[in-house]
Amino acid sequence: MRYLLFLFSLLMTATLHAQDDIAYQTPPKLISDLVLAPPTPSISLSKKGDWLLLLQRSSYPSVEELAQPELKIAGLRINPANFAPSRQTFINSLVLRQVNSGKDFTITGLPSPLFASQVSWSPDEKKIALLHTSASRVDLYVIDVATRRAAKVNKTALNSIMVDYDWIDNQRLLYAVTTKTAAQAPKRSLLPKGPATQENLGKASPRPTYQDMIKSPHDEDLFAFYTTVQLIQNTNGAEQKIGQPAIYSRVSISPDKKYMLTQTIKKPFSYLVPASGFASAVSITDITGKLIKKITDLPSSETAPSGYDNVQPTPRGYGWRNDQPASLTWCEPLDSGLIKKPAEYRDAVYQLAAPFSGKAEQLFRTRMRFSYVLWGNDQAALVSEGLRSRQQTQLNRYSPITGDLEKLFSRNTTDAYSNPGQPVTAPNQWDKQTLLLLDKGNKILLNNITGSSPKGDLPFLLSFDLHTKKADTLWRCQEGTYEYVAQVSDPEKLVLITRRETENEVPNYWLKNLRLRIADRALTAFKDPYPAMKGVQKQKIKYQRADGVTLTGDLYTPAGYTPGKDAPLPVFIWAYPAEYSSVADAAQIRGSEHRFTTLSWGSPVFYVTQGYAVLNNAEMPIVATDTARKPNDNFIEQLRLNAEAAIRKLSDMKVGDSNRIAVGGHSYGAFMTANLLAHTKLFKAGIARSGAYNRTLTPFGFQNEDRTYWQAPELYHDMSPFSYANQIKTPLLLIHGDADNNTGTYPIQSERLFNAIKGHGGVVRYISLPYESHGYQGKENILHLLTEQLNWLDKYVKNAR
Repeated sequence: MRYLLFLFSLLMTATLHAQDDIAYQTPPKLISDLVLAPPTPSISLSKKGDWLLLLQRSSYPSVEELAQPELKIAGLRINPANFAPSRQTFINSLVLRQVNSGKDFTITGLPSPLFASQVSWSPDEKKIALLHTSASRVDLYVIDVATRRAAKVNKTALNSIMVDYDWIDNQRLLYAVTTKTAAQAPKRSLLPKGPATQENLGKASPRPTYQDMIKSPHDEDLFAFYTTVQLIQNTNGAEQKIGQPAIYSRVSISPDKKYMLTQTIKKPFSYLVPASGFASAVSITDITGKLIKKITDLPSSETAPSGYDNVQPTPRGYGWRNDQPASLTWCEPLDSGLIKKPAEYRDAVYQLAAPFSGKAEQLFRTRMRFSYVLWGNDQAALVSEGLRSRQQTQLNRYSPITGDLEKLFSRNTTDAYSNPGQPVTAPNQWDKQTLLLLDKGNKILLNNITGSSPKGDLPFLLSFDLHTKKADTLWRCQEGTYEYVAQVSDPEKLVLITRRETENEVPNYWLKNLRLRIADRALTAFKDPYPAMKGVQKQKIKYQRADGVTLTGDLYTPAGYTPGKDAPLPVFIWAYPAEYSSVADAAQIRGSEHRFTTLSWGSPVFYVTQGYAVLNNAEMPIVATDTARKPNDNFIEQLRLNAEAAIRKLSDMKVGDSNRIAVGGHSYGAFMTANLLAHTKLFKAGIARSGAYNRTLTPFGFQNEDRTYWQAPELYHDMSPFSYANQIKTPLLLIHGDADNNTGTYPIQSERLFNAIKGHGGVVRYISLPYESHGYQGKENILHLLTEQLNWLDKYVKNAR
């Protein structure tokens, strides 16, 4: 008996000792300084380009801040103390800069400390609005640009959980306010009303594995309490109630400011899908909230068929035509929503104009699934359609006068070289963004901020003739830099604002005049936040896997390192798989070696400062090798080919020591990592963060795989590294946020894989980061994460025996 007590005491001591050892750690100071360096400000440009707002975002919050009360319900993360989304990244400083003079102005009247979000300009750009979120409430502030003074304009605290504020016009704002105080929240009774009950009466409801769903009648009460709002119209500080309190999932003002399109959630609330998929009612009211017309009732998305490109057999995509005063448009499927059903046309788009008492008019039909329409004027609009399952997209010119729909171009969505960019828009007479039409309506501008090419990413601006379908390049980024058009300030004079960077120069904004061809003028002069990275060498390397598919990656080597002269380095490969329908698309060059390296918490590049070669963004394409197969049909084989090619390239360059290589990834990259360790012996260690490892827990599809578990059970088994946990003998570091809200990546995925590997005697360590979601935020957690990763790499890779 004494022996048993002694043994129990030892076990308890060992357990407590293990728990006590798990204290927050920090990485070397060099890494800490890099990750905690203040980021360069982001900017918000006025439409005319005469004002520039510099926005300095807050640094990483403490874990203590993350630990504040949080309600996880209906797919939402809510701060119950202030009726706002939890875990926001706030702006803590704003500076107004006059573009012509370059003079900076401080804004007075803002709270200190400032926790700002949702910054927006008034239509005439004489005012700027923003939300300030304090511990107990959300308030709306308006800045007068002329005086640079801010003032709070609301009386009742805002509710920003589901409805954003909006400018009605230059004097009026629309927003939602709370109807009760936080203290009035429903209390959980020790004796529930009854058991939580769900049933299905023969209807198929194939849904993804969403997180944080409603689970009980008490959850229903909480959801209704926190999302019920009162709409308010604020005119120069005077508030007026609009309609009655309701759960609004959407409020949209008509271009002429006379009507509102509203979507209100109604019971019963779903236990399977998030709030965005709840049953709802779509209505049109006047600007005072008076009901004009009930448009339709939309069912819960529980009933949506599985498979990409399948939709519910109901109307969808309600919205205003931005080129008309008040015309409602929407789409309806012509094939019962089922893509496998033979049909010449898949969707039809309809219109109902004010006063909304007539019959809806069919505008056009699409042969693929309707995506969106970008309205221009009576002459032209652009209509997008496509099929995700086939990675196809098509852009059409629509004539509102004749009703004709003419194809402009189509392409595969994975064909980066053929991407012409996005159409440039401009505000019309109702201050709504519409298609920018030039040359008497014959031409548009297309802006491609990526500009993929065989020479790497070289962004460009095109002029495109809607009739001849001929494109002329107005401007393209020079080789040796990475620069894209951030805004077309004057389309007639071709005055642009661009964002330019190189591998050694931090991104800054420039004023460019293509007509006058005068020298570019710098609008910002942001400094390098990472002086410790000076001398680190970066290059985009190109190599081929055994079957001929061309791959690329961003290779970083330490300052002063010389391949061939210095010994090969330990290597850390970081990647994320992507699916392609053709070998040609997979082989295209993506990215630019001339991008400035920005370091966020998740970057693997930190470890180049610790003597590692880092291959970041190592391409891991999964390609459909023939038309009869889908990319994932030989997923594991292609992962192996990708990894072998990268290792071989690094070895041939005399940069990487092929006997000291680690692989890592986040989310789907973590899934990739575990599979590589289960099916190859190529690596000394792996780091997998926030992944999903058992695909039977995501049975209705995952990533770009739309086959269900019951349609392809062998695929789900073979692609799950959990199925081969007994083969994972390479040391694996598993990391997961204990509050992960991403679809499919429950923390249990890492917990179960850890237990499976441990049960088979593998080398594995599992770090559960408190209060973290799918992306990590807490300063202490991030510093600890970077330490754990470095320790793992040093122990099993750099100092491997």
